[in-house]
Amino acid sequence: MLHKFLPAALLAALSAGPLPAQRPAAAPPTPKQYSAAGRTTQVYVTAAGTTQRLAPGPVLTFQPTPQPLETQVCVFLDPTRTFQTLLGIGGALTDASAETYAKLPPAQQQEFMRAYYSPTQGIGYSLARTNIASCDFSSAPYSYVQDGDKHLKSFSVKHDEQYRIPMLKQAVAAAGGKLPLFVSPWSPPAWMKDNQSLLKGGKLLPEYRQAWADHYVKFIREYERQGLPIWGLSVQNEPMAKQRWESCIFTAEEERDFIRDYLGPTLKKSGLATRKLIAWDHNRDQVFQRASTILNDPQTAQYVWGIGYHWYETWTGSGMLFDNLRRVHEAYPATNLIFTEGCIEKFDLSKVSDWQLGEKYGYSMINDFNAGTVGWTDWNVLLDEKGGPNHVGNFCFAPVIADTRSGQLIYTNIYYYIGHFSKFIRPGAKRISSSSNRDFLSTTAFLNPDGKVAVVVMNNSDKAQDFQLWMQGQAVPVASQAHSIMTFVIN
Repeated sequence: MLHKFLPAALLAALSAGPLPAQRPAAAPPTPKQYSAAGRTTQVYVTAAGTTQRLAPGPVLTFQPTPQPLETQVCVFLDPTRTFQTLLGIGGALTDASAETYAKLPPAQQQEFMRAYYSPTQGIGYSLARTNIASCDFSSAPYSYVQDGDKHLKSFSVKHDEQYRIPMLKQAVAAAGGKLPLFVSPWSPPAWMKDNQSLLKGGKLLPEYRQAWADHYVKFIREYERQGLPIWGLSVQNEPMAKQRWESCIFTAEEERDFIRDYLGPTLKKSGLATRKLIAWDHNRDQVFQRASTILNDPQTAQYVWGIGYHWYETWTGSGMLFDNLRRVHEAYPATNLIFTEGCIEKFDLSKVSDWQLGEKYGYSMINDFNAGTVGWTDWNVLLDEKGGPNHVGNFCFAPVIADTRSGQLIYTNIYYYIGHFSKFIRPGAKRISSSSNRDFLSTTAFLNPDGKVAVVVMNNSDKAQDFQLWMQGQAVPVASQAHSIMTFVIN
């Protein structure tokens, strides 16, 4: 008689016969074998208040070490657990960078190229970005087509042939002949927009959507004709910012529809479907809303390789909204995350030695990689002693500043902090598990294609700190200086 108290749905299920056996949960992947016993590690250090800049330290040997006590400070590693594969680390070669570079004496130009792009004599940049037409870091606004030319017959990149294309070619050569390059527009031509201006936002007029999609194809083909292969492109730089410089607004729905109905099909029809298409290309704050709007539409998602993001508007506090990236990675694990731009604004030449410049980069890079990011691209690789040139006075810091009055290069500690990643974590590396048991030590780690493990540990506190680098019951003792960054290369 108990059946009269059972819910109807459950009673029906019981009447249908025995429940099918539950499928067993999928077994976790078997970790790859790795032994820490007897391995050595070379240490490289950059530290405040010293002359150490990517300076090689001692070679340490892992020794059997028991379970650490709670009071012992440790960084823990597990190379058997791997995550995303690194695409590369680099920066943007803008008009401002190219114009400044052209003013350097030949010896300093060669020094610059070695410093950034040589993996042995420099920090081995392996990724690059450049602008489609003008941006704030151009000396003046410009377009590639004449007003009203919706068929793009007048399309020409002659403007770029003076400074930017030569610099890009030299960077590719300095990097060994391969430097993945992605490109981003700041604005369609003024006559394609509802505000009839390159500047101050505005929107792409519906009647020019196809012409604008064709414009990307024209740019890619012309750059490739001139010997610069294009690896990828973003749809629009900062599509939710009405800037006083070149800008254009796309809501999430507008960007989704433009990719689905125009840009994606146009790239495919033009034989450019292998170029990696990056959506959003704006800040971490709205990254999940943008990603979900675009990627929840299968017709759009088929064209999208990744979600690009910047760090502006999320700079205050210690969190910097890294969890927003994790939410995207959790929801869309097949879509790549790529940091497409970041810099420190409000340039002041007297502050180029400020140690916080590099620490902000180190903190962001560690947390971005730990959130699943596959590529990390700084903003301008080079600016002048004014933090430009820039046609709207939006002057910023760059890792390397050229004093065009003396022809000398100034290396900020941003350059060295980025170098602790780009020099030792190479394209094709897989992130591995790493963790710290103290919040003033932050860390990320990668297993390189050559089998070496690179571990970055940053101490952003005011005091020196001893810790153990601990792995599989083996450890090395480490002395970490205040406000320092260290890279361990484990053989």
